Amino acid sequence: KFSSAILTSVFAGIITTLLSFAYYVGYKEVTGFPLSGLINVSSLIFVTNTFFLVIGYIYFLFIKNFRKGDVLFVVVFMLLTALSIWEAYSIHRSDDPVVNMQFHQLLAGIFLINGVVVFAGIPFLFHNKKFNEEVI
Repeated sequence: KFSSAILTSVFAGIITTLLSFAYYVGYKEVTGFPLSGLINVSSLIFVTNTFFLVIGYIYFLFIKNFRKGDVLFVVVFMLLTALSIWEAYSIHRSDDPVVNMQFHQLLAGIFLINGVVVFAGIPFLFHNKKFNEEVI
């Protein structure tokens, strides 16, 4: 189960990286968001994949140590996703209110993409027989 949890999470991380990158490029194209010091292609790739590797281990711990580990994992990470999105709007990134709001929206969108893949994608893929046979 450990290797399946890790590999499923790594696969989900790769998909999330691509989704986040598409959102990032699209958002910058539409809004003209000028700042890319914190959120850029390199940080998306490194942070997302490292995050998902850690999440894979956490998922394994949930399903190993709790009777309803999947359900608890989903609930905990839904709440953490909501909290992360809320907190994204409290960050002060720029003195320009428009740029500041654009940063909030970009960061919240990336948190939403990551969160949904974590709490919905990982448990779904982990228990999907076809995914386990064809990919893992």
